[in-house]
Amino acid sequence: MKTLYKILAVAIIITTGYGCEKELSAPPKNAKVEGNTIIDQATSQIALNGAYYNFANATNIKTGWQMHQILPAEFAGYIGYGFGSFGEELNITKGASGTFWNESYRALNAANGVIAGVNALSDNAFSGNRKKEILAEAKFIRAYAHFKILSYYAEWYKINSTQGVLLRDELSTLTNILKKRSTVKESYDFILADLDEAIANGPASNPNHYATKWAAMALKMRVLINRGQSGDYASVIQLADQIMQNPAYELEASQQNLFRVAGLASKEVILGIKPQALQASDPYSKTRQYWPSASSLYVATLALKNLYTDDPRQGWIIGPATPYQQYSPNTTFFTKYVAVGSSPTALTETDYVLRLTEVYLLKAEAIVRSGGNLTDARTLVHTIQQKGGLTATNAPYIAVTTAGTPAALLVEIYKETSRSMVAEDGSEWMALLRLPFDTVKALKPTITSQIQYIIPVPQTEFVYNPQFGEQNTGYNAN
Repeated sequence: MKTLYKILAVAIIITTGYGCEKELSAPPKNAKVEGNTIIDQATSQIALNGAYYNFANATNIKTGWQMHQILPAEFAGYIGYGFGSFGEELNITKGASGTFWNESYRALNAANGVIAGVNALSDNAFSGNRKKEILAEAKFIRAYAHFKILSYYAEWYKINSTQGVLLRDELSTLTNILKKRSTVKESYDFILADLDEAIANGPASNPNHYATKWAAMALKMRVLINRGQSGDYASVIQLADQIMQNPAYELEASQQNLFRVAGLASKEVILGIKPQALQASDPYSKTRQYWPSASSLYVATLALKNLYTDDPRQGWIIGPATPYQQYSPNTTFFTKYVAVGSSPTALTETDYVLRLTEVYLLKAEAIVRSGGNLTDARTLVHTIQQKGGLTATNAPYIAVTTAGTPAALLVEIYKETSRSMVAEDGSEWMALLRLPFDTVKALKPTITSQIQYIIPVPQTEFVYNPQFGEQNTGYNAN
């Protein structure tokens, strides 16, 4: 299997009420959702590719990863709409209800199909450890999808909350579609169990547009830093050390070089999304959404520009002022992925799920949160800043150096997370929400209630699944 998304036949694509016709291209006529399409190792791999296809939210034209970049950055205040403003920029979340829901359930449903089909086969139908590896990759996809739902549609920040995830552990059919949402604790436990298996049995090496045990470790770091229970921060540090000691991964010497030259060839990328073959020619490609514009134009806000004050990254991430200042004042072109005036390419269309930079920053945060040595945490943050071109004379670098308390250093880690990882996969948004609520309100004044941390469950869920349970606090269930 040379690429991630080319094989659609026999792939497992959900066709239940979670689908949305305008968001998912029609499957081929011979596509099935039954596990009996998996009869040997070859068809298991085809089905797994179908799960990756759904993980990338792909169509035969392009991968649909851009909302992973845009929505969290809008919530955090760093990305805006170039012809006005969306409610998401003001943390009015209701309009975002379906953004991650449909794609996540398609991905985990496809993964469940792989898991069921592969488990039904005998071990001797596979060569070596491939059966365990396929199951581990599928469980990584399922864990990622469940965690995405937990992070945006559940009270992930309240371990005892009843408003957790609607866990799907089997292929959805008309007979099992009715199910109640789980608690937050149950959601974390299920996700971590999948990740533990992905770590134990996942491939040690793979092209970096496929999952590995290392990607599962990095994703587990995200899960644990959010859960924040006893022992979680120590585990984050241990996982970080394992990844950082792996010679297969290395920080890119220049952050600009990663996005403008290396792409998925960089040893820093733990997991990326490879674009479709003809994606760059799509008139509504991701690149054209940023520069020079398309029908939907996403731009950098003044808050993002100010975040890069005295930071050399401002020179290549923040472009010139947009021409629509009367609609969106003080906005500039967002040029992280594509230089001003350049055309879309496979490189500019590439997406990044997990990078080594995040591992460093999560380790720094875990050190601070666990009462560890602040100097050790500062060293990790400074290492990332140096890859961005900063020196000890730049204001953001000095701010980390002089952050003399855990609270102050956590704010600086959040800011560096935003500078390094804005508009990738929500790291800037989640790092903000992990700060104390009073700090969150001070940094993002449009957030006045923790209700705004998450978005409502789509109303269609209550129509198709009346056993789901309660709507998220603060939102109307009707």
